[in-house]
Amino acid sequence: MSIANAEILTVTDLTYTEHGATILHPLSFSQREGQKLAVAGESGTGKSTLLQLISGLIQPTSGEITANGRRVRGPAHTLVPGHPGVAYLSQKSDLPHSLRVEQVLRYANKRPAAEAQAVYELCRIVPLMARRTDQLSGGEQQRVALARLLLGTPRLLLLDEPFSNLDRGHKRIMQLIIADVGTRLGITCLLVSHDAADTLSWADEILVLHRGRIVQQGPPETIYQQPASEYVAGLFGDYDLVSGPDREALRPSASGQGASLLLRPEQLTIAPAGSPGAPGTVRAIRYFGSYYEVEIQLAEIIIRARSATRTVAPGNEVAVVLGPTGGWELP
Repeated sequence: MSIANAEILTVTDLTYTEHGATILHPLSFSQREGQKLAVAGESGTGKSTLLQLISGLIQPTSGEITANGRRVRGPAHTLVPGHPGVAYLSQKSDLPHSLRVEQVLRYANKRPAAEAQAVYELCRIVPLMARRTDQLSGGEQQRVALARLLLGTPRLLLLDEPFSNLDRGHKRIMQLIIADVGTRLGITCLLVSHDAADTLSWADEILVLHRGRIVQQGPPETIYQQPASEYVAGLFGDYDLVSGPDREALRPSASGQGASLLLRPEQLTIAPAGSPGAPGTVRAIRYFGSYYEVEIQLAEIIIRARSATRTVAPGNEVAVVLGPTGGWELP
């Protein structure tokens, strides 16, 4: 096995219990070096706890974590919590108060000057070097905190909600930086986000947590198009769940009693009334910039379709057509 494909992280039967409550049930997964792995799930499902366990900041109840070829020892076995070669960016920047950015980074730096400068440029913080940490916005503090970690030459970077509480502009900058960390610095990243849609365009693989358990794992395309449950579907975008006569009109089943069909709005096309498909009546149209969302009453339920142009009006009779590869039958 080549170094590029070697496992940088292995989690085996990991559990965590706090005050008698089980936060994480037995979890097992691995991450290859260079692989962009994301952990998604609703708030309170154990995502941040998982990262803190991997980083060695808290002690697991049972199980084993191996990072960079060595077993992670929690605070019960180490004098200073943490693990060599693993950096953890928390939701709070935790920068020293009132120091200049240049001072904060100089104290943390373990790289040659040229490499350190490359980190500053990557994190878009060169113009901030002379300012004090208490003069920075939240997004600027987050970028400085990330640069401080990268100066420590980690091999595995754990990112805990890196886009949390950022405005649109700072979030976009942070997304670009994280996308470049692996390719420019050769650092493997594991990212946690409660807004799971943020992970779709970034991750090579997504691990979905629900109530402390892994409920689905796979590439973004599979997670989005073939979700294992309504919970997973809802994390990653809008959907409609169609059954009964509406389901049969959209995609007839061989038995006439098909399972519920999960649809994404972009998988539907609006056709003139009388066309093959499910007959319906337009109830409302909403404009979202890059598309129109059309709300349509079918025989039993209301569904939403998307259109690039406004071709119908409320009250119009239409047919809703599902593409041949659209829809996913839930078990």
